[in-house]
Amino acid sequence: MVFSKAEPEAQIKEAKIKADHSNATQSDTQIVRQRTLKNSMSCTGVGLHGGDTVTLTLHPADANTGIHFRRTDLDASQDGDAAIIPARWDLVVDTRLCTVLGNEAGVTIGTVEHVMAALAGCGIDNAVIEVDGPEVPIMDGSSEPFVFLIECAGVVEQDAPRRVIRIHKEVQLSQGDAEVSLMPGDCLDLNVRIDFDSKAVARQELSVGLMNGSFRKELASARTFGFLHEVEQLRAAGLAKGGSLENAIVVSGDEILNEEGLRYDDEFVRHKMLDAVGDLYLAGAPIIGCFNGARSGHAVNNQLLRKLFADETAWSYDVIRGDEARKAVDGGLRAEARGEAQSESKAALGAA
Repeated sequence: MVFSKAEPEAQIKEAKIKADHSNATQSDTQIVRQRTLKNSMSCTGVGLHGGDTVTLTLHPADANTGIHFRRTDLDASQDGDAAIIPARWDLVVDTRLCTVLGNEAGVTIGTVEHVMAALAGCGIDNAVIEVDGPEVPIMDGSSEPFVFLIECAGVVEQDAPRRVIRIHKEVQLSQGDAEVSLMPGDCLDLNVRIDFDSKAVARQELSVGLMNGSFRKELASARTFGFLHEVEQLRAAGLAKGGSLENAIVVSGDEILNEEGLRYDDEFVRHKMLDAVGDLYLAGAPIIGCFNGARSGHAVNNQLLRKLFADETAWSYDVIRGDEARKAVDGGLRAEARGEAQSESKAALGAA
């Protein structure tokens, strides 16, 4: 079984893929299978940094495709592949304000973490995400609008086993005050801690096991946040043009400026965990292991994946079967009977 469409060329070897999947037989009825969308579904919002109106459309994709972004605003006369950006850790080109992906043609797509988190949390293995601008719309600053989009689109099971990345030994990384690690586990367990001087945020810590529908319940609606003085600096630099109290929690000193307050008492740490879910899904498959993050962010999350894939003894591809299947991430969204959703995926990828 080959998964070539969703893999970093520098790290993944054909022989290893075949070996890791040698036990994934079609007769194993307990095996967890890949999922995609039943229909295409769109939403429109503002780009956080550019401030322009952006439309995003989620499309179904064939089994073993993985997640791909496609820029629909580019010149149609150009090579079709130039507009396609696979959602992979080795294609991350910027992490200063958000996670930005870029392909060999220099085409980029920014602020991918919230929609990636929604796809991970809903157990969507294959999708094409069309965007008519350089960044994903920020919507309300959380993943909930994208989860709703997935729910409206519907989910179908596909005739291929879900590939996961199983962690075999600890991989740890420190950058400044940030510390992150991945360790063996039986699902994606996340432990995240943040610590800010502002009393409105202060020190918060949270542990969540990403299984079944836990993402939607615990993390999906947690919004991004920023501090007023930082927002003012960004706007002075021509950034954060689309930021507002409608799509972010804004903190000034020890006060929260949003009139409606917080959705959770610890919404700040929940959003940091949401970001980690999205960043880690750029591994190209769900991770089975324990993530620990202290003062973590997009940059250190990506560096952790780079360190993981640099050590082939630290991980392997696997499938989920038997008792472990009961914990498989599904976002609480039931998939329709097994089948290939092929009607729009080839067109979305620009295939002939």
